Amino acid sequence: MHTRRDILAAGAGAALAGIAGAAGAQTYEPACFKPFSASTKTIQYPAKKGPYRIALANGYAGNSWRIQMIKSLKAYAATPDMKPHIKELKVVSTGTDVAAQLGAIDNFINAGFDAILTIAVSPTSFKPVIKRAKDAGVVLIPFDNVLDTDEVIQVNEDQFEMGRLMGRWLEKNGATSGKVLEIRGLPGNSVDRDRHLGFREIMEKHKGLQIVEVVGNWDDGTSQKVAADAIAVHGRFSGIYTQAGSNGTVRALIEAKHPFVPIGAEGENGFRKMVYAHHKDGLKGASAAQSPGLVAVALKAAVAALQGQKLPQYISVPIPYVEYQDMAPGKNFYPDLPDTFYVANEFPPCNINITAPDIMKQSEGNT
Repeated sequence: MHTRRDILAAGAGAALAGIAGAAGAQTYEPACFKPFSASTKTIQYPAKKGPYRIALANGYAGNSWRIQMIKSLKAYAATPDMKPHIKELKVVSTGTDVAAQLGAIDNFINAGFDAILTIAVSPTSFKPVIKRAKDAGVVLIPFDNVLDTDEVIQVNEDQFEMGRLMGRWLEKNGATSGKVLEIRGLPGNSVDRDRHLGFREIMEKHKGLQIVEVVGNWDDGTSQKVAADAIAVHGRFSGIYTQAGSNGTVRALIEAKHPFVPIGAEGENGFRKMVYAHHKDGLKGASAAQSPGLVAVALKAAVAALQGQKLPQYISVPIPYVEYQDMAPGKNFYPDLPDTFYVANEFPPCNINITAPDIMKQSEGNT
């Protein structure tokens, strides 16, 4: 099976109106909408008069990241910069069933929405709905868990590189022999797949290393349970990579009285608080954040596309990354905020800064 990167690199493109060569050509707000690579295509849709009807067709909504993402969308849509452009904002979460998510997107297309944002349940099942959106003149923008296609505008951080970052971190801190625990995310999603592949690219070079793989669903409670079970079965680990649910992973170590080991993890506030509190006891941590605020960049891109602006087909957002020695309260984690809060919600090149109070006062429910 080809990965999304294979498809992008090959430049296999359907004749979507507005694909116009490499993104080196002049594009809208290039500091914000940065192309994934020099070979990334551009997409330009016919301009529509606003304000616009915009929908989010989310899938899974059962972890803190997805909840904060939905709240971030609502918070950003209410800002003075964005509110005048939005006539209606609808949010629906359909769970992990691919057909249900595709059905929700079809419903939004049939209802005449101008743009649909989505976190894809599967990276490979969207070809028919992409065509239906195109035929209806609807801007479809996947973000976070994106699609194996170059026919729509997509927004993400480099998930392969995030996996590599965590592999390099464990290498640098000596986790190259014995057993390493890899706690994966939600099965079937491109983010989980690509981080896993990037991590394995680095770690599988070490022939004396055994990688124990479990599934944590990017959820604290699940990650804590599977980490505890892995410790009970396999004994001591030399390092851990947990895609998310990082707070639960550390709690499992503490409760099992497992010695602290190097951990590569996500951007949860609680993980950074625990590393700061325990790094002198040996808890060395690296935190690479997939920001729930990606949804704000996706919304900004949707509005720009509806206004007729030329954008890169794949918009690359930088990875917020910090290691234990640089973690500081009030700078990159916040003692007064919940452990489950994801702390990277600023995108200065895009003039996006969604504050914690604005996020937390929103609801995560469907609208």
